[in-house]
Amino acid sequence: MNEMKRHSGWFWLLIGAGLLFGLIVVASVLGLLALHSFDSGGSFASIGGGNVGVIDIDGVIMSADSTVDQLRKFNDDDSIKAIVMHIDSPGGAAAPSQEIYNEVIRIRKEHKKPIVASIESVGASGAYYIASGANRIYANDASIVGSIGVIMEWTNYGDLLKWAKLQPEVIKGGRLKDAGSADRPMTPEERAYFQGLVDNMHAQFIRDVAAGRGIKPDQLKPLATGQVWTGEEALPLHLIDQAGGFRVALLDTAHRAGISGEPNVIKPARHHKTILDMLTTDTDSLFSAPEQLLEKHAGFYFLWR
Repeated sequence: MNEMKRHSGWFWLLIGAGLLFGLIVVASVLGLLALHSFDSGGSFASIGGGNVGVIDIDGVIMSADSTVDQLRKFNDDDSIKAIVMHIDSPGGAAAPSQEIYNEVIRIRKEHKKPIVASIESVGASGAYYIASGANRIYANDASIVGSIGVIMEWTNYGDLLKWAKLQPEVIKGGRLKDAGSADRPMTPEERAYFQGLVDNMHAQFIRDVAAGRGIKPDQLKPLATGQVWTGEEALPLHLIDQAGGFRVALLDTAHRAGISGEPNVIKPARHHKTILDMLTTDTDSLFSAPEQLLEKHAGFYFLWR
């Protein structure tokens, strides 16, 4: 009898595992079908002209790769008559923001198609940097715009290490090699060193925004304090070109591109994770290691907080 119960338990365990595997396969197939509903260029398949490519730039900007790739695809696609960057971001890391700006400027200089920015709730710091490269900037009256500045920060946990009776040991070649170490205060030399880097990046920010907006850097400097404005305040300051939301930007851009009537909106495909993706994801990417909770790397950011 006990033997029969053991066999019965294994039987139902195998049935349960088989059902789970079947659900995973079905979910993965559905995910693949959803992905194949988009064309190979990364956007909805569309027939004919009158298309406007829309790229969402939202959240903190930490990488330029996907945005730059999509900008290039839309620029090279002859069926796309104009590009709208739909922005809702406080900015992010300095270098990725600058890289996206440079790609926007490249497209703008080619004169193949108009490229504009539409700011939703926030288009600040690195996100405004990107927007400034466009032909035109649209923003709602209540949008947050500006924050032309650079920030570098980290947490000093030296006292915590002392409390835990931990003593960092550093061997270095070059007196500034460990500048910015989070386990001790900065020296006056290190502070001056980092301030010089921040000032240089701030000057680049001002120079590029001024070039994108078609004004002189000296005209922009009084506004480059890290301050933000509402869209209504930004218009007379020449930080934006027109008040209006995304639909205003879309229809106006379509008209300028020679599209009559309602334009077809083309967006990049978004990859939706399947159950199989979640089961095969490296757990390190889902859960931070304990030491990572204390670690905050020093970095340079075009970011509004």
